[in-house]
Parts: sequence; C-alpha cells; structure tokens
Amino acid sequence: MKREGREVTHPDFESQVDALLDGELTADDARELEAHITQCADCARFRADRLALRTAITAGVPAYRSPDALRERVRTALAEAATAEVRPMARPRRRALGAVWRPMALAASLAIVAVGSWNLALRQAQGDRLADAVLASHIRSLMPGHLTDVPSSDQHTVKPWFNGKLDFSPPVHDLAARGYPLLGGRLDYVNGRSVAVLVYGRRQHLINVFVWPAMPGPGDGPDLRDRQGYHLRHWSTPDYTYWAASDLNATELQDFVRLLQQADSDGGVASPR
Repeated sequence: MKREGREVTHPDFESQVDALLDGELTADDARELEAHITQCADCARFRADRLALRTAITAGVPAYRSPDALRERVRTALAEAATAEVRPMARPRRRALGAVWRPMALAASLAIVAVGSWNLALRQAQGDRLADAVLASHIRSLMPGHLTDVPSSDQHTVKPWFNGKLDFSPPVHDLAARGYPLLGGRLDYVNGRSVAVLVYGRRQHLINVFVWPAMPGPGDGPDLRDRQGYHLRHWSTPDYTYWAASDLNATELQDFVRLLQQADSDGGVASPR
C-alpha cells in the first residue's frame, strides 16, 4: 500500500498502532511493536501523526462526569430524606417545622455538594485540556526541525538565549552527570502564553520540560498522567509551573523529575552519586 507518496511495507501497521494506543496489545506484542517503531522512520512518523490526531480530537470534545463521591452522597441524602418523611414526630409543631426545614436543609446540602463537585470537575477538565496541549506540543517537537531553537548542551548558552524572548528567565540545569544531558531549548505556546521548553535526552529517548511562571498561591502537588504511550509529569513551585513529557519509561522519568526538582531547590546542579 502507499501513503503520502511512499511505499509502506506493513499492511497491518495501522490497526496494530491503534491497538497499541488503545492498550489492546499484549505486553510482548506491545514491546515488539515499540522496538520496530524505534527502527522505522516511516512507522514512527505514522504513530506521531496518529497521536496528534487523537490529541486534537480529545482536546476538542471535552467530557464531564460527576465524581463517584458526589453520586454516593446524593443517593445517601435522598435515602435519609425519604426515611425522615415517614418517621413519626412526637409533637405536631415539630412535625410541621420538620416538614418545612428538611427539604430546605436537603436542598442546601445538595447545592453545596454540587458546587464543590462542579469546581472539582472544572479543575480536572482544565487539567486535562492543559495535558492535551502539552502532549500535542511534545509530539510536534518529534517531527524533523521542531525539537530545538537553540541546540546546545551548555546551560550557559541555553539560558541566556531566552533573554528578551520571554517575560521570565527559566531555570536551566545541567543533568548530564546523572545521565540526562541537556540538548537545547525552544519557545512554545501553551495555556494561552509563550513558554520555555528545555529538551533533555536519555539514551534514544527525548524529554521535553515545559516551564512558565506559577500563578499566585500554593504550589500544586505532583500530577502523574499516562496517555497514548507517553508519560506526563506535572508539578509546581512557588515560582514556576513544570510539565515533563516523554516516552521514557515511567521509573526513569520520575527519577529525572526528582533530579530536576533537587537541582531547582539547590539552585544549581544535582551532584553525581
């Protein structure tokens, strides 16, 4: 079969990639297919295109689902209200007052729960949209010519390059001594603003680290997301918001995040073990 003017010698590759992204392959088959993709440029481009398409569809069709905790609390409140309606009261006045206040109390309780749950669902939806944007940018960077604007392994070259291009100066750390060399940096546009992206390597894997100033308030805790064969890690400090994206295995990516957080906290380079 032919695709975009070049011959593709894997007639079942499309269905295999879809099965991989949907988590339908066995562990052995998934490893075998991933190994093939790393050796085949055409297949790697096809997977990147398919991921970009899925990400665009997901970003354009948000889904909202009420949390399980909200569902359970509403059921419990309704059951208690039904029980209270049939419970005899000792005095007619108390019965009359109870008949008035019980529905009002139930309505107020449900309103409080609904507002809190809606805010939680809204924050989750916003986080999902931001994760989709970060993942789409990471996938675009894997295409030829999109990875770095300033290719360099020297943090003293990469950091000054951002001067005048952003309204902040991103922290840039050298982690080569710990096995994660700096490869360069670039500008990107995420969450309605220009951001810095620092690119690190680990064997044949690439790690994109997105950085922009944190919003006022306490920093967010760690956020772990796994999507379409990629791992996303999000955290915040009092000064910056970070997102790391890579197809590196989750354990090593978490180790990288820990080293970056240590270097950021120390204001310098994470020392070798």
